[in-house]
Amino acid sequence: HYPAPVRMFPAMAANPPPAQFNFARHLLEVNAARASKLAYRDDERDLTYGALDQRVRRFAAALGALDIRREERVLLLMHDTIDWPVAFLGCLYSGVIPVALNTLLTADDYAYVLAHSRAQAAFVSSTLAPVLKQAMNGASHELKHIVEPAEFAALLSQQPPAKAAEPTSCDDIGFWLYSSGSTGKPKGTVHTHANLYWTAELYGKPIMGVREDDVVFSAAKLFFAYGLGNALTFPLSAGASAVLMAERPTPQAVFKRLTGGSNEPRPTIFCGVPTLYAAMLASPDLPARSQVSLRLAISAGEALPKDIAERFSAHFGCEVLDGIGSTEMLHIFLSNRAGQVRYGTTGKPVPGYEIELRDEHGNLAGDDAIGDLYVKGPSAALMYWASREKSCATFVGAWTKSGDKYVRSRDGYFTYAGRGDDMLRVSGQYVSPFEVEAALMEHPAVLEAAVIGKADADGLTKTKAFVVLKDARTASAAFEDELKAFVKGKLALHKYPRFLEFVAELPKTATGKIQRFRLREKEAAVG
Repeated sequence: HYPAPVRMFPAMAANPPPAQFNFARHLLEVNAARASKLAYRDDERDLTYGALDQRVRRFAAALGALDIRREERVLLLMHDTIDWPVAFLGCLYSGVIPVALNTLLTADDYAYVLAHSRAQAAFVSSTLAPVLKQAMNGASHELKHIVEPAEFAALLSQQPPAKAAEPTSCDDIGFWLYSSGSTGKPKGTVHTHANLYWTAELYGKPIMGVREDDVVFSAAKLFFAYGLGNALTFPLSAGASAVLMAERPTPQAVFKRLTGGSNEPRPTIFCGVPTLYAAMLASPDLPARSQVSLRLAISAGEALPKDIAERFSAHFGCEVLDGIGSTEMLHIFLSNRAGQVRYGTTGKPVPGYEIELRDEHGNLAGDDAIGDLYVKGPSAALMYWASREKSCATFVGAWTKSGDKYVRSRDGYFTYAGRGDDMLRVSGQYVSPFEVEAALMEHPAVLEAAVIGKADADGLTKTKAFVVLKDARTASAAFEDELKAFVKGKLALHKYPRFLEFVAELPKTATGKIQRFRLREKEAAVG
């Protein structure tokens, strides 16, 4: 008798893809009958599904003409235009591995990625080519080709469409995403063809509820795991349309896309991050509800404060589904869902994923206790490329350690407590920086806040808040006391910020996450 098979993942809420599976081919086949329908609109051009099919297969043929072969890597260092999904899907179609790169990194970062990935070519936006060429001067690996937009267009025009997709399997490496590298060198996170499928089937369709008649606009860029799902995997899996924006997502730039023009489709689903939602609500240019067509908003990247979510929802008349995902899990695995939103929480596990909270000894944490969040699901990355130690620390059997601290309520809702390395011990008790920040942001004068630990005169850790005000002129010693009293009225006494500093802005990653370690470094340098 053979032993029963080990169940690696939770019972699936969707059918698995076939063993031989190419995600780009899958998308083209799903949309074969939508040739005339709009797939993408960027700042300058439209792209129908029929044209997307042709361009993806032409790009796949162009890779062959450049002598780039299956399983070799190419860099995508491109702003969000219609060329980005064409290049990404064209790589998948041909079995070449696209490495999606953050457009905000330094030449030193790109030099590291060049050597680490050993990429054969780079497809790059014109404005980003100089920093890539600078990186090549200091890199130990040389690219065979650097393809800018003019050459990109020429390559497509010169090649007939590839007839057949490369016969990849579900578990073949499909693409890489590099982590932000906020605590060291960026990590090359390796994903499969099937991982994209699973995020669409488990989150995009049932939780986001994306439909064929939707227009999706993601402020998060395509090179992020979050943006890749929002603006490529989900809309294309459902036959919807997506709006792409090359520029930085300022409130004004976002408002322009949400309100649309006379002949432009107005987005029905908007995907943002908490810092952007806060900035939008604080902007004097905030459009009226009648000027947009939103039926749903999505938030991820950091936990969404209850006050921000409630005000955005009240203004635009749509729910905001806050969730948490990661580069390692590819997209959101814990989320609020339509009709069951509890603002201030991250909701419940997405069906198809399992969540565990573990204490410092590795035991399961009980309800209402802070624990380390572990997730199990079919979209998990295979590994970090050429980084065995970090891979083993993060990918623990079928489980992925997220690095986040959470609390689970008795009725199953999860509330964010902070990153593991951001948590504070004050008076012998855990204090979540996010909880204190959320309380501060409920004050109508506060735009943003970040909380770290600071030693008092006795060497004991207390909370310190860095606060960005909507009007800097409000700052004063008296107002500092007012804010402290405001938090005392909302939280346990040991949690209120003993120290408070008004600042013009907070340090953030490219995804909008607050870099509390930068504030800790600043505090250490001062004190």
